[in-house]
Amino acid sequence: MKIWVIGAYGIVSTTAMVGAKAIAKEIAPRTGLVSELPPFRGIDKYAPLEFEFGGHEVRMLKNAFEAAEEHWELNRHFERDLLDAVKEDLEKIVANKGTALNCGTGIQGLGKIETLEDDGLTLKEIVNRITEDIKRFADDETVVINLASTEPLPNLSEEYHGTLEGFERMIDENKKEYASASMLYAYAALKLGLPYANFTPSPGSAIPALKELAEKMGVPHAGNDGKTGETLVKTTLAPMFAYRNMEVVGWMSYNILGDYDGKVLSARDNKESKVLSKDKVLEKMLGYSPYSITEIQYFPSLVDNKTAFDFIHFKGFLGRLMKFYFIWDAIDAIVAAPLILDIARFLLFAKKKGVKGVVKEMAFFFKSPMDTNVINTHEQFEVLKKWYSKLS
Repeated sequence: MKIWVIGAYGIVSTTAMVGAKAIAKEIAPRTGLVSELPPFRGIDKYAPLEFEFGGHEVRMLKNAFEAAEEHWELNRHFERDLLDAVKEDLEKIVANKGTALNCGTGIQGLGKIETLEDDGLTLKEIVNRITEDIKRFADDETVVINLASTEPLPNLSEEYHGTLEGFERMIDENKKEYASASMLYAYAALKLGLPYANFTPSPGSAIPALKELAEKMGVPHAGNDGKTGETLVKTTLAPMFAYRNMEVVGWMSYNILGDYDGKVLSARDNKESKVLSKDKVLEKMLGYSPYSITEIQYFPSLVDNKTAFDFIHFKGFLGRLMKFYFIWDAIDAIVAAPLILDIARFLLFAKKKGVKGVVKEMAFFFKSPMDTNVINTHEQFEVLKKWYSKLS
């Protein structure tokens, strides 16, 4: 199958590419792939574990190997012999110039970027360009996944985001202040009839206009914001307190990270949507809002090794206050990359089974899943298993 990646030269994207090609060559294990667990046996009939990659970028490097090597030099996040073994495969992956429209001041942390809007293109011309790029690559086995940097909170308008007609009028009238890159990519993918996933907190396909488009085109889509690290632990651990009828009084989450992701999130406007995505989960799971602190800070020397310090103040029998602490310390690309392959496989499976619109059963993979309040990791996994079993 094929995956078109928005943000093709990022560390998560290139790590997924290295992993996919190494697995295909049978020189890497399938550890970390949810789709390879026993409950999902048979998915290879619909979505084989063999991938071709393309994508859009705003950091115009030579190819995906150059990008992967850059990330590897900073992080050493897998054995060098794996990178060397897939060098020729990654050298063939050359990203097209994309858009970073209204992606915030944090994008400056990416260094030198080249965008379609910098070339003076209108919204309609940008959409046409990215649509043609994807169309040349895509076939019936293609999924589009957004792995670009987190955008600031969007300038939402009922007029332009509430209906498909309004959204397309926004494009025709070149109302750039109401558009964002993630919306435009999602629009292009869905318009082409391609399944789309948003692994970022950016709006993507979550606005009503694009949900309408997905239904109209009969296309499955899912998101938002991949659940890979500290929030994965939070949504797995928090239900324990609910099960035991203990009250969570307060929860502090302090996240430090480096690399390009950290640079982008060091900008206040880009950080805001990420914090909101991480912060909402407690209320949805517990049914009330404990005192909450969520911080994300740039710490350059960590590069992609994200670290989270969590402190939980909870109340037990006889009103006694007690404490729980945990530290999450993991290489973000290593925990995120396999999910990209999983999400692509499940979305292609959904398409082949005639599923259209938001695939809320894929909430297991996201911090802020669309159209569902099921945030509990345990429940989400059961929902995913039942959904797959029913359709297969």
